[in-house]
Amino acid sequence: MTTTPIRLQPPPVEPAPVVSVSAASHNAKMLEPAELSVELSGVNAFYGSRRVVRDISLPVRSNAITAIIGPSGCGKSTLLRCINRMHELTPGAHVEGRIEYHGIDLYAPDIDPVAVRRTIGMVFQQPNPFPTMSIHDNVAAPARFNGLIAGKAAEHDLVERCLRQAALWDEVKDKLKAGGTSLSGGQQQRLCIARALALEPDVLLMDEPCSALDPIATLQVENLMVELKRDYTIIIVTHNMQQASRVSDQTAFLTMGDDRAGYLVEMADTVEIFTNPRQQLTEDYVSGRFG
Repeated sequence: MTTTPIRLQPPPVEPAPVVSVSAASHNAKMLEPAELSVELSGVNAFYGSRRVVRDISLPVRSNAITAIIGPSGCGKSTLLRCINRMHELTPGAHVEGRIEYHGIDLYAPDIDPVAVRRTIGMVFQQPNPFPTMSIHDNVAAPARFNGLIAGKAAEHDLVERCLRQAALWDEVKDKLKAGGTSLSGGQQQRLCIARALALEPDVLLMDEPCSALDPIATLQVENLMVELKRDYTIIIVTHNMQQASRVSDQTAFLTMGDDRAGYLVEMADTVEIFTNPRQQLTEDYVSGRFG
């Protein structure tokens, strides 16, 4: 029997007003009016009693790429995992503050975390195709398990559609029965993106998706991200300043305070972050003077 998938359904929204983002220095930066897909307000993340993310407020535009940059250990990946409620899967980990998806409080008591993770998908740093599954089944199996497809025809259509979206179809269409791990590193990462898309998310989180790839594969994934933002909201964590400047529409810079917790220094349109940042810490980081 096919189960009905649990999904978050955002209510119809009016165009959002201009949003003010306060950096640690309390200097406000005004973003252009745009509908917000995800909004963080005063978010703190903990592992047990140790706080690793401090008081982060962050608006994420719909159908745009938001890059989160900053030195190692400042909580970038943790913040990403808070957004789709993967952080709480770590024993003793918890989140304080508010994270909204189209106005829905993702941590409200009546929200199913599984629904959150289906609506806000994630692609990890290392390509991780299912090692015992074919290319076809790597895409189809999660959707089949979650009750999103029924029947061979629907399954084939889904696999082709997602592989095309991931710019991989032409490279693998004649070897769909081959193992997912038989592909190159860049192809495996695009396969993982296709697998994430098969669950029909609205938001796609990407945690350093190109760090294990060569320059050619990196460029392919970057081009893919730019194509995907027409239909998805993308948040990417990256250590690669050139990548952030190439693909993102807005950039948030995090660093660590004396308490070793990450905090937001500045967020603005990417062009401004890399050419005319308001904070000296930001300028020092993007120019390579520290980090």
